[in-house]
Amino acid sequence: MSNSAASPMGASSTSMAGRGSGKTTSFIPELQSMMFALGDSRRPLHETAALVEDIVHTQLINLLHQAAEVALLRGARVISPEDIIFLMRKDKKKMRRLLKYMQFRDFKSKLMKTVDDEDPLDPDKYSSSSSVNKRQRLAQDFLGSIDQTGEFLALLEDEEVDEVKQERMERLEKQTRSMDSSQYSDFCESRQLSFSKKASKFREWLDCSSLDVKPNAVSMEILSYLAYETVAQIVDLALLVKQDMTPKTGDPFGHAISATFFQYHKTESPENTPPSTPSGPLSSGHQSKLHSMAQGNGSLSQDSSSKTKQRKRKKSAAACGAEAQSSAIQPAHIREAIRRYSHKIGPLSPFSVPPF
Repeated sequence: MSNSAASPMGASSTSMAGRGSGKTTSFIPELQSMMFALGDSRRPLHETAALVEDIVHTQLINLLHQAAEVALLRGARVISPEDIIFLMRKDKKKMRRLLKYMQFRDFKSKLMKTVDDEDPLDPDKYSSSSSVNKRQRLAQDFLGSIDQTGEFLALLEDEEVDEVKQERMERLEKQTRSMDSSQYSDFCESRQLSFSKKASKFREWLDCSSLDVKPNAVSMEILSYLAYETVAQIVDLALLVKQDMTPKTGDPFGHAISATFFQYHKTESPENTPPSTPSGPLSSGHQSKLHSMAQGNGSLSQDSSSKTKQRKRKKSAAACGAEAQSSAIQPAHIREAIRRYSHKIGPLSPFSVPPF
């Protein structure tokens, strides 16, 4: 099981070929909302979301296949959380995030059982319940079986602040400062979106029915978490590239923008570029003709003035659309982020050896 199977470079170049031509399930609308909640513009580009979907889909398919191999090696009939944890064992930071997520899921289950119970005031009733803390117990038992140094079990008690998530939250907090009530409402709704809330669609998206060894319910929870984390990391990296590619006034190195970025940018579809408006000067004959007609007919002058205002409004609307598009993450930013970071640290691989 080599990590090259989940290479982001391979994901971007072979994802379309790897997905079946008859596949109709798509998370593009949900991904656009997720990307907005992770720092993209309010209206993320459709083609950017489609590219992100292809990358995430390929990553998860590769992870599923490797987890199935591990499950078969240990003689299991389903893909269990142990198989995914085993693949992530070399990346301590991602392992710690996953364990925190599993603890959160257990806490949420405990909270829901407490709310539904007739006697919710008994704090010890669920403290040692294996059914409520099943994810933590499962992870602890498995890590204990493969842990020879104690470093894995130490992750369960690790309270270190996740710098990546902390920086992400600070960035989003700054982003919300300039939002009005409508934008903030959309932002909050987008923050609640996840792959786990559409479990049946997510399973169909991964085509789990075609697998000989299928993931169980807890494994699907982990896969949905990893899918969202992959989207978050893609957006994080793309925003760094976007910031780096934005020319800065007075920057002596502004001319040294990556040629690869421009190559990608030139190959983008022109259909999203607002149509150009004629800006050339009128010929002298047309000018004199309009001038004489305006002097002889006041209504024509008013009509011309009205048309001029309409053209200005159209130009303003086109400028606003271009500005909104320019503030969004472009597919070129995604590709450039992958090109820069994949060879050294594999930031999109959920089980890469070096930490992100």
